[in-house]
Amino acid sequence: MYKKDISKLNIAVIGLGYVGLPLALEFSKYFNTIGYDINKNRINELSKNFDKNNEVKFKRNNKFKLTWQISKLQNCNIFIITVPTPILINKKPDLSMIKKSTISISKFIKKGDIIIYESTVYPGVTENVCGNLISKRTKLILNKDFYLGYSPERINPGDNKNTLKNIKKIVSGSNKYSLEIIYKIYHKIIKAGIYKAPSIKIAEAAKVIENAQRDINIAYINELKLIFEKSGLDFNSIIEAAKTKWNFLNFFPGLVGGHCIGVDPHYLNFYAEKYNYKTKIILPARKLNEKMIEYHYKFFNKKYNNYLRKNNLNSKKILFLGLSFKKNTNDYRNSKYIDIYKLLKKLYKIDAYDPLMNPKDKLIKTLIKPKIHINLKEYSAIIIGANHDIFKKILKNKLNKNLFIYNLNK
Repeated sequence: MYKKDISKLNIAVIGLGYVGLPLALEFSKYFNTIGYDINKNRINELSKNFDKNNEVKFKRNNKFKLTWQISKLQNCNIFIITVPTPILINKKPDLSMIKKSTISISKFIKKGDIIIYESTVYPGVTENVCGNLISKRTKLILNKDFYLGYSPERINPGDNKNTLKNIKKIVSGSNKYSLEIIYKIYHKIIKAGIYKAPSIKIAEAAKVIENAQRDINIAYINELKLIFEKSGLDFNSIIEAAKTKWNFLNFFPGLVGGHCIGVDPHYLNFYAEKYNYKTKIILPARKLNEKMIEYHYKFFNKKYNNYLRKNNLNSKKILFLGLSFKKNTNDYRNSKYIDIYKLLKKLYKIDAYDPLMNPKDKLIKTLIKPKIHINLKEYSAIIIGANHDIFKKILKNKLNKNLFIYNLNK
């Protein structure tokens, strides 16, 4: 239907967060695009060209419309779903948002339409869960009346270099026809190249193993840190020596937060359990990374109190720099820096400072120190959490000998 002329396609992007917004903006350069989000306030802010996530700076063109009303999507032909896929308390996949989004657009799906998913899932969700939901509600038949696709997001918040256009994109389709259409529309916006996966399940699996791999590598480095800390050898010096080998993977120890690395391994583990396989590396690595909060909590207390005794000092206040889950972003979802900050707050007088955070956010109001200019004379220690580039000036120009510095990233 659209194989020869894709220019007339109308695209809907469902979910305008870190993934959906840049995607919708790029597509709107070539296609009529509607950005939909259930959050009316989010739509109102974006309508004023304001992104609270500080990930994109933009002015909408004539091809880009915004809405919080799902009915506005009825004339679209391509539906791209980019909603979050977190985990439940029991660490099982939470597919509620992706299911709800699928059900919401089902009333507007017509013959020939293509529904593409970018959210992280385990293999089989796109076709067996979402595809079945669409068929059940529309009475349309997959690959006869409608088509599916999966193109995993690779957005890296806070990264101005590896942006949407500059990262190679995986695409997949439920048949050859849909794969060709999906390839063509993404080829319009991706400079780094497109990789056609053999199937949707292969593309889903590729996504979920990417972040699980990073989690395992970070867990390995964290474990090395624990080993050499006990033996008395300088861990950083060991890493510097090891880095001289050409194929040494240079990962860093630290607290693993965010909406991907700490979540995706549980999706992969859930998938393994469906086939009666108990993971030997994936979950143990995840548990080790979670335990690093306890390690840093205890280790800081020990080092800080030894420092105070050795220098015959009284504890003043502690300054905690950076509460987002990683440097140079205001995204605090699943931030382990917030978790350790809350633990320390039970023992010490402690201020948190993060100028990248939105001061109007309900959670941030209760955590972040609002003043811009920091007087280091008020503090006896600084804890470095999310090490934003903006902190370099504070750490370089204002340090004095009476400050104890603890970096959670080393």
